[in-house]
Amino acid sequence: MSGEPFRVPVFPLAGAVLFPRSQLPLHIFEPCYRAMTKDALDGEGLIAMVQPRETGDRPALFDIGCLGQIVDSEALDDGRFNIVLEGVKRFRILREIPVETPYRQIEIDMAPFVRDDEEAEALASIQRASLEREARRYAEALGYAVDWNAVSRLDDEMLVNGIAQIAPLDVGSKQALLEADTIAERGDLLAQFMQFQVLVPGGADMPETMQ
Repeated sequence: MSGEPFRVPVFPLAGAVLFPRSQLPLHIFEPCYRAMTKDALDGEGLIAMVQPRETGDRPALFDIGCLGQIVDSEALDDGRFNIVLEGVKRFRILREIPVETPYRQIEIDMAPFVRDDEEAEALASIQRASLEREARRYAEALGYAVDWNAVSRLDDEMLVNGIAQIAPLDVGSKQALLEADTIAERGDLLAQFMQFQVLVPGGADMPETMQ
């Protein structure tokens, strides 16, 4: 992927974050995002995932998101799509571009995130064990059924990013996890967020991750 800034369609979605080398399934049903998906599939298959800072028809966006590549797609008879995005690299928004398309487009710079091109460093064994322990407590508190044998077989990056993607955390927490520089830092933050929500019953509501 070129290090030069370039234009890409943006999908603002609160509570949904995409990480490099992770996958995010999405159900696309709004007309503007159907058009975005069709255009992306006709082109390079790239969509920028960014959380909005607020609600509204055209909300301000967080500065940092993750570029996704469509790696699987299903076009439904009524015009909707099921797609799977795979994270390519995080980026910083340089500016929003005035366009006539029904969806928004932004110019992004991925140069600050060279670390995303490298294989993630492994967690220390004690950190891995602590994270799995907190994840068990968190899942039990929320009443989730989890195949912990399968979880134990995940590599560190998939474990941390997988929990960060599906955990029902607020927008600010999700953004902090996305912006964490290393997997170790993200894992520490994730453990703290899970601990806090276990201590505050009812503080976690599953966000809407499909648009």
